[in-house]
Amino acid sequence: MTVLVEMYVSLLPVIFAGVLNMVWVKSPYMSFLKRPIDNSRNFFDGKRIFGENKTWKGFVGMIVFAIITTVIWGLICEKSQYLNAHNYLYRNYDNTLLYNLNIGFFLGLAYALFELPNSFLKRRIDITPGKSTSGAKSIFFIFFDQADSIFGCVLVILFVYKMSIQFYIAYVLLGAITHIAINMLLYFLKLRRNMF
Repeated sequence: MTVLVEMYVSLLPVIFAGVLNMVWVKSPYMSFLKRPIDNSRNFFDGKRIFGENKTWKGFVGMIVFAIITTVIWGLICEKSQYLNAHNYLYRNYDNTLLYNLNIGFFLGLAYALFELPNSFLKRRIDITPGKSTSGAKSIFFIFFDQADSIFGCVLVILFVYKMSIQFYIAYVLLGAITHIAINMLLYFLKLRRNMF
């Protein structure tokens, strides 16, 4: 049970950053950033590289919100001996502002970057941006859609806290399941068009 708590305590800033970024992307502010990362270009196969939904607004927003939430969570953890002791980010490094700024940046960057290969793959097999597919492929992509960014975030944690490959995979699975639950909540709150 303690391990589960530690996993969540360590990933909580990213979870909050992801939710805030979802709201941010839907907002009318800084709409000039709502340009596709692939600049509406096609790959060699004639299909879009990433698609319309991967925008600079979401990419930059994820990094900014991850920095903000990591700094705030660091301040909260600093006031709680329990949270600080059970956060993988602070096992081998001190909970300082500079450290949290850096780790927040890398968590946000990893989250945003690790979503791109999934989008690239889905464009190759003609899945409409923001939609899921049907049949056997749907189970794979529902999971992969939720796990892609978590692979990156847990990799960042791996750089500051040693873990086995089995632990890494279990951490990604927990993150993906949590991501699915949050997406369902956001769908019911009308902040997402599709549940998955």
